[in-house]
Amino acid sequence: MKLRGLIQFKSVGMKLFMILFVTVVLMSAILGISSYMMSKEIIRGQVGTASSQAIEQAADKLDFLFTEYESISRQMAVDQVLKVDLETVTTPDVGIIKKTDAETRIKNKLDAMKGSDARLLGIRLVSKDLSSIYASSGASGAQKDNENVKARIQSMIDGAGKPVWIPGLKKGFFESLNEPTITMGRVLQNLKRPEAEFILLIEIKDKAILSTLSNLKIGKSGEVRIITPDNVIVHSADKELIESKSFIGLNEDQLKSGEASFTTTDEKGIKQLVVYRQLQTVNWRLIGYAPESDFLSAADRLIYVTLFVLLFAILVASAIGYYLFRMVGKPLQKLSRLMEEGERGNLKVRTNFKSRDEIGRLGQSFNNMLGQISLLVDRTNGSTQELLVTAENLTKASRDTSQTAGEIAAATGEIAQGASSLAEEADKGTDLAEEIGVRMNRVADLNDAMDESAGRVIEVSRQGRDYMEQLVDKTEAVSRMTAMIEENSGKLSRSTYSIRSILAPMIEMTKQTNILSLNASIEASRAGNAGKGFMVIAEEIRKLSAQSNDSIQNVSAMTEEIQAAIEDTVNVLLSVTPMFDEQLASVREASEIFQNVSREMESFTGEIQASSASVKELMVSQNALRDFITSVSSVVQQTNASTEEVASMSSEQYKVSEELVRLSNRLEELSESLKQSLSVFQIESADGKQ
Repeated sequence: MKLRGLIQFKSVGMKLFMILFVTVVLMSAILGISSYMMSKEIIRGQVGTASSQAIEQAADKLDFLFTEYESISRQMAVDQVLKVDLETVTTPDVGIIKKTDAETRIKNKLDAMKGSDARLLGIRLVSKDLSSIYASSGASGAQKDNENVKARIQSMIDGAGKPVWIPGLKKGFFESLNEPTITMGRVLQNLKRPEAEFILLIEIKDKAILSTLSNLKIGKSGEVRIITPDNVIVHSADKELIESKSFIGLNEDQLKSGEASFTTTDEKGIKQLVVYRQLQTVNWRLIGYAPESDFLSAADRLIYVTLFVLLFAILVASAIGYYLFRMVGKPLQKLSRLMEEGERGNLKVRTNFKSRDEIGRLGQSFNNMLGQISLLVDRTNGSTQELLVTAENLTKASRDTSQTAGEIAAATGEIAQGASSLAEEADKGTDLAEEIGVRMNRVADLNDAMDESAGRVIEVSRQGRDYMEQLVDKTEAVSRMTAMIEENSGKLSRSTYSIRSILAPMIEMTKQTNILSLNASIEASRAGNAGKGFMVIAEEIRKLSAQSNDSIQNVSAMTEEIQAAIEDTVNVLLSVTPMFDEQLASVREASEIFQNVSREMESFTGEIQASSASVKELMVSQNALRDFITSVSSVVQQTNASTEEVASMSSEQYKVSEELVRLSNRLEELSESLKQSLSVFQIESADGKQ
């Protein structure tokens, strides 16, 4: 598991480890390589400088050597004795003895010069046409017919008295020696007698050059050469290379650059450090070169040091990286796993970081954060439970309100039906009252007629009896209607009391709903953003409760008005009932009178007057009854209108109650949803349980 964790590059600790490891290793490698490169440059520069100084000293020695021989040639060019002797040996008319003496002096001079300088292989005086050659002792013979020799002689003639240096030759100037030489020649001019001009040839041993350069050492395996501008080897430690083309040479760009040293590769591809110096006496270059490995061996050892430092840096970087991984990566991995657990709803996880650094503070902050979240979830769960209970109570209250509204609507319907029946009965009472009025008018007419014609008393009595019987029936019917009206008024009064008893709990439920909505608003505000939806629903419930309360107040006011009207109707009926009783008694008495009219005809006149008076009173009562019935009809109409309004308001109240029930159900659903959303969090309660 640890290895798998180490190779997971997504880990912050692994990233820190890799960054530190790569940085330390890369910086160590860069530092080592830079040190190696700088050391090589420094060593190359120092070696180049030192070698350039050595080459310069060697070049000065060579210049001194060559200058010395040029000085000797100048001395001989101005030597008057030698000049006379040369004129002597070239004059045809000179005697043999004199000529022999001149030749002997010439040869002795050449021998003296050669004998005084061991570096010389030979000194010769050669005529321009190679016909006469005077050589020092030990000098080998000359190949006069060699074209190369003739070309060299011609170059000296072209020098017009100036020193001419011939590059190193493996077999000498005349190609008859067994060792290489460097030849300096010049024409000993004689302006008066040009035929007496000879060419002085001084052949210097290649060993003399080698001994002059013996102290010059370039590197361990370096080599020193003298080359011409055409890179032809004049002198080399390897005699076989003389007269050949030097692979390592100089070009015009290098000469123009003015640098005393440069690097190049030889024929084997080995990188060589080259130093050079232009000789002052002759147009030759002294170069020395050696493999860079001769100088850079110490720098090469720096590679091993660099590798050792790099290995040590790898170990140190690994140790530090592992320490950082342990100190930073592992706590972050653990914290990441704990946060993933928290993301899945487990709020019981906690860190146990002991350090007091940022990691420890982060772990403590993580613990405090989960504690605060757990407390918030716990409080939200409590609020959700309270909200759920409130929603259930609100749903129950809404259902009760809806049921009560339905009952009110039903009771209002019954009241409307009773009011309609009462209106019908009132209409019938009005018809009967009008009919009674008509009959009473007739009775009055009959009483008037009885005053005019007593003869028709029996007939009128008989008719009166019949009418009185009908009157008794109708009066009884009116009495029954009055009793029915009184009974209906009592029912209506009881219905209004029922409405009051129904409205009382509705008012109480409305108040309770308003209180519940306020509590829901308070809890929703505590819940913050999560409770905004509940706050809106609670506000809608409060508005609906206010509308319901207004509707109930209107219904209550109308019910009070209906109750007052019913009470007025009952009072009127109570006051009319004795009149109806009196009327019924009078009608019955009149009926008895009409029945006994035949027996009591003697007192008919007095009774007629009493009857007329009773009829007048009955007409007054009939008018009062008609007014009462009219009043009852208007009251019934008003009651009917109020009942219809109450029915409409009850329907509206029923709709409001249904909407309240729907909102309560929605609130309950939201509470359940919030409860389910919070159920994913695992927290510890105060008693330590989940």
